[in-house]
Amino acid sequence: MILSIQNVVKRYADHTALAGVSLEIPKGQIFGLLGPNGAGKTSLIRIVNQITAPDEGQVIFDGEVLHPKHVEQIGYLPEERGLYKKMKVGDQLMYLAQLKGLSKAEAQSRLKDWFIRLDIKDWWYKQVDDLSKGMQQKTQFIATVVHEPKLLILDEPFSGFDPINANMLKDEILGLKERGTSILFSTHRMESVEELCDSIALINQAKVVLTGEKEEVRNRFKKDEYAVKFSGELTNSSAFEVVSIDAEQHSAVIKLAKSNGTNQAISALIKQVDLFEFKEVIPSFNDIFIQVVEETK
Repeated sequence: MILSIQNVVKRYADHTALAGVSLEIPKGQIFGLLGPNGAGKTSLIRIVNQITAPDEGQVIFDGEVLHPKHVEQIGYLPEERGLYKKMKVGDQLMYLAQLKGLSKAEAQSRLKDWFIRLDIKDWWYKQVDDLSKGMQQKTQFIATVVHEPKLLILDEPFSGFDPINANMLKDEILGLKERGTSILFSTHRMESVEELCDSIALINQAKVVLTGEKEEVRNRFKKDEYAVKFSGELTNSSAFEVVSIDAEQHSAVIKLAKSNGTNQAISALIKQVDLFEFKEVIPSFNDIFIQVVEETK
């Protein structure tokens, strides 16, 4: 595990932000950290980054109790950007790279490579204040990854990006994963979870309420429902119940009866209608997110 979070508690005055949170984040994965606003995600990220400390519990980083020396092995892209507006892009990135332990020559070499990869070769002498939000986001992304951290923490990384640059950033994130970087990815955009994450954890009201590998979690929330397209008149049978139907589109969602499988359902269907399509309904992470948050209020 790159990160083992063990019974972490964090309180602010009368508010408990984290109430015994435990998570295991595997190496080499993109791990989605999800939850509604105020759930405790930011408090957890701040503890991992050693901006604050837990009141109880501990964090293990790559087999060692989290220590200030680990800062150089972590990259953090916060949702709220923190660039120095009046500095030139190149000067700022050189400064930040050296803060993470790179020599001047090594920092310059790596930065030039990233400038070419992200197609920003002409930005070196530009002042940060003159950049658009998306351009500033690219600059901060480079600052986050230039020291090649073991753990990369991304908080809403696609904020401010147009679709073309968002796709470019997705490709870079996947490339970092392929090269062995472990990524903790916090977002409200469930389509990004669907595309990028290997495993997820959902925090609500300071507690972990759902965790697991993405496909295993999705399978957990299947309801034995199937989308069908047909011609004819469809009604309930002993093999299935019609959950919803769209007569104009000749489509419906059916739910299998208990102890019945797909073969029985298909046999019952073709006795009633001409069947053109039979497809399992896979729950989206947006639906799962809403269901779990509602159930754990």
